[in-house]
Amino acid sequence: MKKQLHIFLNAIMFYTRIPVPVNVQYSDEILNRSTRYFPFVGWVVGGIGACVYWALSFVMPDALSILLSMLATIFVTGAFHEDGFADFCDGMGGGYTREKILTIMKDSRIGTYGSIGLLGMLATKFTALFSIHDFSIPFVLLAGHSLSRLMPVIVIYTSKYSREDATSKTKPIGKKGKDYDFVMALLFGLGLQWLMPLSFVACILPFMLLTTFIFRRYITKKIGGYTGDCLGALQQITEVEFYLGFVVFQTLIK
Repeated sequence: MKKQLHIFLNAIMFYTRIPVPVNVQYSDEILNRSTRYFPFVGWVVGGIGACVYWALSFVMPDALSILLSMLATIFVTGAFHEDGFADFCDGMGGGYTREKILTIMKDSRIGTYGSIGLLGMLATKFTALFSIHDFSIPFVLLAGHSLSRLMPVIVIYTSKYSREDATSKTKPIGKKGKDYDFVMALLFGLGLQWLMPLSFVACILPFMLLTTFIFRRYITKKIGGYTGDCLGALQQITEVEFYLGFVVFQTLIK
């Protein structure tokens, strides 16, 4: 039980800015096994976003409540995934060889492709959430954050890490652990989908899986595998896809 607590706290430590005890054990094995809790981190982050939106919706307009809930999730993760998405856009947009792409993605400075991509992604996320009925938004945030974090885990377990020196510009990156860890991640990723209509989940899940495997094929062709930036980019892409899918679903059932 104590070991599981350390594995969970490693996931919190590396995927969020939430403080953890200073005596938390760390090792490569623990970090790798912490991927089982990556979707559960989505419960935490999505829960914070949902609570901020719900609380502010009583005293503020929907648009402002949504914007501040988005900022709350960005703050609690330290823009970890948004940074990965921006670096991914810069690398894939400005690099023509594997080595150049990896060099650009490792650079902490944001370029034109990253700026445009990040602004476009955030604007799309905000507009999609604003288009959803206000009573559904907290549930969509919870389900979207958790399910979108399952998709990078799938890439981790079906691909390989691209950087030969196994370095990252800021933090280590979790790699494939035991099969049991993947099963746990799967359960956490799907665990909050009961909050959504079953027909919606049955439709959006295949689309997100298809996006994941197309993305996996693309990065394998480009750089031979994944990096932390690729995983962050995929999380952001599938999170937005979840919100857009619910907007379409909401429109069709009117």
